[in-house]
Amino acid sequence: MSALAADALRRPATRAAFTALRPSATFPSVRLPSHCGGLPVEVTLIAQFAPGQGDVVIGDALRRQQAHPAFVDALDEPSARIGGMDLAHGDTSSLYTFGVGAGGHPVHRHAGNRVFTAVSGSAGAHLRFSTASQAQIDADPRAFLDALHVVDVPPDCLFSVRFGGGTWHQFIAARPGGPHPTLFALSCHPDETAGVLDAATRARVVGNTADIPALTECLPPHVQALLDHALRDADSIATTALSLHAPPASVAARCCSALRGAVGRLRGRVAVQRAIAGFRADNGGGRRVTTGAVDADALLQTQLAGPIAHEDQVSLRLGDAVCRGATPAQVMDALLTGFVENPPDGVSRLMALRNVLVRPAGLRRSPLGCPASSLLSGDAPLRFAGRHPVLAERCSRDGRRVEVILGADDRHLAFRTCIGVRASADGTLVCTMATRVRTRNLFGRLYMAAIGGVHRRYVAPAMLRHAVDHAVQALQHRDAPVTGPAPASSRAHGHAIGGVGVAAQSMN
Repeated sequence: MSALAADALRRPATRAAFTALRPSATFPSVRLPSHCGGLPVEVTLIAQFAPGQGDVVIGDALRRQQAHPAFVDALDEPSARIGGMDLAHGDTSSLYTFGVGAGGHPVHRHAGNRVFTAVSGSAGAHLRFSTASQAQIDADPRAFLDALHVVDVPPDCLFSVRFGGGTWHQFIAARPGGPHPTLFALSCHPDETAGVLDAATRARVVGNTADIPALTECLPPHVQALLDHALRDADSIATTALSLHAPPASVAARCCSALRGAVGRLRGRVAVQRAIAGFRADNGGGRRVTTGAVDADALLQTQLAGPIAHEDQVSLRLGDAVCRGATPAQVMDALLTGFVENPPDGVSRLMALRNVLVRPAGLRRSPLGCPASSLLSGDAPLRFAGRHPVLAERCSRDGRRVEVILGADDRHLAFRTCIGVRASADGTLVCTMATRVRTRNLFGRLYMAAIGGVHRRYVAPAMLRHAVDHAVQALQHRDAPVTGPAPASSRAHGHAIGGVGVAAQSMN
């Protein structure tokens, strides 16, 4: 932005009296016809937030945008591409976020059409548009000013904008240079490949690596000089003001604007102290865990001979397409990783409480739920897939069933957990987690009486669901089919390998 334009923007804005006032029972809007026969410019007010909320929303969104991996800060318009084209499916649209500070950004245009929804800052925003074509400007640069039209948007508002490719535009705060940002927007490029693009830019677009600066053409300096001069007399520029609740330039609107500006400054200072946080939660694809007796032919049946204090099994069935054709061994590898990397928060909190309570008794402790806690052990006799510590493992001769044994011995009890993945005749994969506990003394029996029901109804199902969800996500997002962890040459197919005695870091 030129120094002359910046000086003009810092002056208090004065507008000629509005000559027409049109009440609206719906969304106030304006449609500006194109001066070159192209698409019109459309601006629509949707809603107005509480005083000062615009500054808060924009400040929060700008900080989140800055952390995005596609963040770009150029042309006084920080932006991020949050959704690219999918040319393989014929989708040429892209989705961006961008923000504009109080001082505005340079006048510019894009080759393609633009549609965006935005939030204005707590001072409001001036939206400047000129639909003069390049041929008209080449013939007479003043054609840019003849086609210039300003749309005033009130403070703290949600609004939408739509215009055609080649439309010159600039967005600035109603009080430039003040503490209030102009706007933050979610912008859709309906067709990223549209319009006249030079070879380098088109290559970036087709390669799905374009960004807003690469798609931007700034106003030529000689036309900018004309605009700078015109800005000295704002009354000479065609203007439309939109508003909600009170007519533009009315006493009520002016008082509301002053209040919103004051509250925005205060709320903005408070909001910036708040840490940025965001979360995503999935329900595991809606997959259901079923409970039942331990399979008669499970590897767990070879573990912990003698009286059993507790035994349960949970299972979850997956369609073959969900795992993208992965073998049971490959699913097992991802499943064991899931137990470690995606534990249920509720189970982790229960384990934290348990660790505090059993510390005086000298029992082993672990951040993981007890059924899978030995996956953090460093002294297990075997490594499934070369990295997961297990006490024993078994793979069927045809590779359609894989099982591993986890577990530990402690002062009050010993437990074993059998994780299994089995390919069914109908093409589905069944993931199971079976647990067996043998108590050693009265404390162990009291301990299991207290936690046995919670383990059966919550801990085991939650751990299996979270681990399976993590495994499915990993298998679905792999770049290429995995070869998978085949059983090592030292494994005897159809037989348990390794001892079942000592191991593990933690136990019930």
